[in-house]
Amino acid sequence: MIASIKGEVIDKSENSLVIQVGGVGLRVNVPVALAASYEHGEHAQLFTHLVVREDNLSLYGFDNAEARSLFQNLITVNGVGPRLALAILSSLSVDMIYQAVLSEQAQLFNQVPGIGSKTAQKIVLYLHDKLKPLMEAGVISAVRDVNHELMDALAGLGYSVLEAQTAIQSLPKDAPQDLESRLRLALQFFTR
Repeated sequence: MIASIKGEVIDKSENSLVIQVGGVGLRVNVPVALAASYEHGEHAQLFTHLVVREDNLSLYGFDNAEARSLFQNLITVNGVGPRLALAILSSLSVDMIYQAVLSEQAQLFNQVPGIGSKTAQKIVLYLHDKLKPLMEAGVISAVRDVNHELMDALAGLGYSVLEAQTAIQSLPKDAPQDLESRLRLALQFFTR
């Protein structure tokens, strides 16, 4: 298996990068935001997952091992293939997916093109069993717990799940970890 690649970006599209590694250009399917973050000539290092089919070899790449692991968990859900898993990771951040699964909010997955109610429920049910032990073991960070409380607070103020998730995703990486400060910053998102 190809676990990671490192090289120069020689071509890109909306959801893929071509990375030159040792004279060979490898096309790597990536989330839309990741493709947008690279320019031609930049060096990239991606954590990858190789999908082998009877007539096709496809390489999927992510900026960190956590996103790759989530992708690998998503493709084990019945009805979710690599392309749909990539669409999920293109539409929702890793934190948003964790929050949706751990708080059992399947409707968030309905926002992803190609996912209906049944598939959304399957994703939540299947991943909940896999992610809950990680949360209890402390592998999934405490920030997600604060964000879960923030999600509840925003929902209590009348915002939809999607609006709340978007506001939470817009918070800066260095935002304070206390609920009050995060709520204030999230509310500023709606006044822009």
